[in-house]
Amino acid sequence: MKEWGKEKMEVTIKELLENGVYFGHPTRQFDPRIKPFLYGKRQGIYIIDIEKSLEKIKEAGEFLRKSAADGKTILFVGTKKQAQVPIKESAEKCGMPYVDYRWIGGTLTNFSEIRKRIARLDEIEGLEKSGKLSLYTKKEASLLLKEKENLLKKFAGIRNLNKYPEVIVVVDVRKEINIIREAKKVGIKIVGIVDTNSNPELLDYPIPANDDGLKSISLILEKLAECIAEGKASVQYPLPIQEQDKESLIQTPLEEQKQAQSEEPETKTSGGRRARGAKPDEVSEKTEEPEKNEG
Repeated sequence: MKEWGKEKMEVTIKELLENGVYFGHPTRQFDPRIKPFLYGKRQGIYIIDIEKSLEKIKEAGEFLRKSAADGKTILFVGTKKQAQVPIKESAEKCGMPYVDYRWIGGTLTNFSEIRKRIARLDEIEGLEKSGKLSLYTKKEASLLLKEKENLLKKFAGIRNLNKYPEVIVVVDVRKEINIIREAKKVGIKIVGIVDTNSNPELLDYPIPANDDGLKSISLILEKLAECIAEGKASVQYPLPIQEQDKESLIQTPLEEQKQAQSEEPETKTSGGRRARGAKPDEVSEKTEEPEKNEG
């Protein structure tokens, strides 16, 4: 079984075909700017060029790998029903924030207000853990718990987000158009799954693919999350000093000092003791009795 972050991400055309990545929307739902990524149409449904999908997945994956290696924060966003579970699972696997319930307007352009709502969530949870919630009336406690549940739905995935994300991964360009507009305002790079009814030019790294199928969404997000995990794993952190090494670092200088002292010769002083560092010949010369003056 492949270990996350240890091996390079691989994706094949067979995988894309088996998961229905090539299925587009009916021909009546069409954005002409997606035309370069189309293979054709069958029975009134556009077919996406699977080779171009493969190429764009690898391109987006390489960008995310480098971004993760540089320590950048990557936000996953997918609020449509089919995307909620894959978004959460993929983001948690690679240790990144996510939004899977509803995008709150101003999350990027008015981030300070969002942080206040998250602080409110922390406050209510603090009351609950400390037992102070029991001091409130039943009605007040019930309202506080409902407020907590509502805040968790909206902000659970971004409660540890303390700065603007540098990159956003979105599912369904039309559904998440407000997020894309906010990201453009603050200069955030966007990676996204774009179907035949959407404009790929809105994204920095578009991936032409079926954005309605659960299997298609799950496969692509899993591959992108693998790339992020690889990037994070490639970061070289300083290795912690082991306890044994700590002891050797502390003891070695002391032992060397003791050994040096024990090897250092002692010389006798006038009282019969040997002075440290003096040579035996020098001591004998100093300890000889002075000659008596004649007369």
